[in-house]
Amino acid sequence: MLLQLFWSFFKIGFISFGGGYAMIPVIEHEVKTHHWMNSTDFANAIALAGMAPGPIAANSAVYVGYAVDGLTGAIVATVGMVLPSLLLVILAAAFFIKIHRHRLVKAVFYGLRPVVFGLILFAAINLAWGYFRSSGWSSHSWIAVGILVVGYVALARYKVHPLVVILVSGLAGAAFFS
Repeated sequence: MLLQLFWSFFKIGFISFGGGYAMIPVIEHEVKTHHWMNSTDFANAIALAGMAPGPIAANSAVYVGYAVDGLTGAIVATVGMVLPSLLLVILAAAFFIKIHRHRLVKAVFYGLRPVVFGLILFAAINLAWGYFRSSGWSSHSWIAVGILVVGYVALARYKVHPLVVILVSGLAGAAFFS
């Protein structure tokens, strides 16, 4: 049973593309083919996997594996699901290590830096624009800008760890906006 569980999720992890939600029909097919769950149980599994933190495909593997054979099943199904991606990343890294010093590769990555910066800046501006357009310039807006400025200064000037800035900003948001 564990080998079947591993192989099913290994196949899903290897041949499925398009993200976790695109994998759901493939997972459902395997679950129903092996009679591991009925339709109601599978729907509940997907609902729970979608609410849990992390990728829905891996969460689904955990849930299905646990339903099939407890903790061991959860581990086997999850390893089967993530192993293809892990192997692909290791192969890509091995290939990249061989070519990363090549002049053309360096030039490509140097050229990508401004594009990545532009994409991040675009996302930040769109988020801010949407926030201020929907809420206007209220006292909450000024507090949000204050949290932004304090967070930026903490990161840039005082080199505070980003996790600390995120936690303190979340606490400040909870204090001011609740």
